[in-house]
Amino acid sequence: MATIWKFTKFVLVLVIIALSLWAVLANYSVIFSKTVIGEITGVERIEIPVALMANNGNDITSKVFSFAIGIKDLKTGEIFTASSEDRQWAVADKGKCAEAVFLPYPPWQFTKKDTFFGARLVRLFECPK
Repeated sequence: MATIWKFTKFVLVLVIIALSLWAVLANYSVIFSKTVIGEITGVERIEIPVALMANNGNDITSKVFSFAIGIKDLKTGEIFTASSEDRQWAVADKGKCAEAVFLPYPPWQFTKKDTFFGARLVRLFECPK
């Protein structure tokens, strides 16, 4: 009876560890996201002809609303860049300030290490003088 209880506890601990590891791996970008508050140094929208060429039978809507974003952190002066398919960036202008959440690529994607694939616009406001 004692060995069955030990085995059950072992399996339960193993399942909890596996579920925790899966949760971290599946949500890595959200867990390790970086919030940046700063001045927008650039917001570039993809051009329609480029979106058509990159279509390859995929949904073109996401390509048309694709942006390249650069934000200069107000505290450190570091410029963070990312690509995004968040349509809210269409109203953002260079020179305004924004709070954005940058989602990093996971470390197991070696060719994209230490870069961001998504920038979610949280807040847009006039920069303090």
